[in-house]
Amino acid sequence: MNYEILYAFMLATAGLAISPGPDNIYVLTQSITHGKKFGLATVAGLISGCLVHTTLLAFGVSALIRANDELFFTIKIFGAVYLLYLAFQVFRSDAAVQLNAGNVPKESLIRLFRQGFVMNVLNPKVTVFFLAFFPGFLFSETLDTVVQFYVLGLLFMLVSFIIFAAIAILAGEISTYITKNSKIGIVLKWLQILVFTGIAAYLLFSD
Repeated sequence: MNYEILYAFMLATAGLAISPGPDNIYVLTQSITHGKKFGLATVAGLISGCLVHTTLLAFGVSALIRANDELFFTIKIFGAVYLLYLAFQVFRSDAAVQLNAGNVPKESLIRLFRQGFVMNVLNPKVTVFFLAFFPGFLFSETLDTVVQFYVLGLLFMLVSFIIFAAIAILAGEISTYITKNSKIGIVLKWLQILVFTGIAAYLLFSD
């Protein structure tokens, strides 16, 4: 078992979770508008949805790996190209972080959990991202690939939950800092680009 690969995976996941995106911005606005516990309910729903994508990935891609090594290599190339595409999309986007907390309707805790879960599960981009991201971080030559994908999925969920929960709890301070510091959007934008390109390079050059 290669623990260095797992550490790299957790670091990459942390970079992705910190970078501004629709999920963490949604958590932030829910916390600002309704309070911390509502933001945490949203986080729990979003993270729970990742288990569905992990399951689809584990059983689908594992079957492909067992059937054809060349096809698995093709999946890794696809992953690298897709991540470079995401980096390019971020490069072209506006660096400003938009917080529209005033437009968020009041919701119950259960409904926010369900909403976060459904948002994640029904988002095909998450499935594609998992397909691009996970295969390059398989960490053992002896452990079953299904088990490895679940380990990666649970680590992804754990790291993302910690960071998203911190965003929910510190929502007021974070939003104030973002609002007052005009350069933070640029810093976060380039952080996201570096994370995407770094993972893509890892996929391209890893064995």
